[in-house]
Amino acid sequence: VRLQTQPKPQPGQLPLYSGTFDCFRKTLVGEGVRGLYRGMAAPIIGVTPMFAVCFFGFGLGKRLQQRKPDDVLTYPQLFAAGMLSGVFTTVIMAPGERIKCLLQIQAATGETKYSGSLDCAKQLYREAGIRGVYKGTVLTLMRDVPASGMYFMTYEWLKNILTPEGKSVSDLSVPRILFAGGLAGIFNWAVAIPPDVLKSRFQTAPPGKYPNGFRDVLRELIREEGVASLYKGFTAVMIRAFPANAACFLGFEVAMKFLNWIAPGL
Repeated sequence: VRLQTQPKPQPGQLPLYSGTFDCFRKTLVGEGVRGLYRGMAAPIIGVTPMFAVCFFGFGLGKRLQQRKPDDVLTYPQLFAAGMLSGVFTTVIMAPGERIKCLLQIQAATGETKYSGSLDCAKQLYREAGIRGVYKGTVLTLMRDVPASGMYFMTYEWLKNILTPEGKSVSDLSVPRILFAGGLAGIFNWAVAIPPDVLKSRFQTAPPGKYPNGFRDVLRELIREEGVASLYKGFTAVMIRAFPANAACFLGFEVAMKFLNWIAPGL
């Protein structure tokens, strides 16, 4: 978020952060380890219901397209089911993303307007009502709907490729699940980064700066910094994407096996 929202340097000046590792070093030196976890409370509160709704949405999307429970869906159908999950998660994701972004950039600017996630939510609601809390929802949808489609489709595709001949997908080994989940996360973020950059800029902008929404953000970025600016933070995102999503899908597969074991007919 800090890389995505840093202002364009004036002529003759160096950028605030030269890249991912410079941002990491300056955050660590200036704010300590806690600085790396700035804005963590909002995502942690939302992560459990968000992933529950995400996988529920994917399952519902698959069932809506199946005539019979054992029908095998095509990859475009899996993509469509994944997109539905992105619609479901936006309700939870949008306010958490807004709060997280504001808390992460305020430390970089040296100002302390919000004392924490709850205080940030209260101030946003007091200043602009529920619209202030949900600012950037359309951009969150633009990010999560296609990215979630790619996420689930890639995971199912890789599981099929990695399953040995004559074996069931449900018997896939842990290393293969981790590999499929990690790569799915990379494919997900390859699609999600441009709208994520626009979302971070829009959600952290002062009120009224972008009256036409994401179109104004996009025009400003392209005009001032070029198309490459839409991929700001690419390295940081990709470093996170593989391990985080490998763990996510492994957790999902283990949870499903456990639930099928304790309640096989549910």
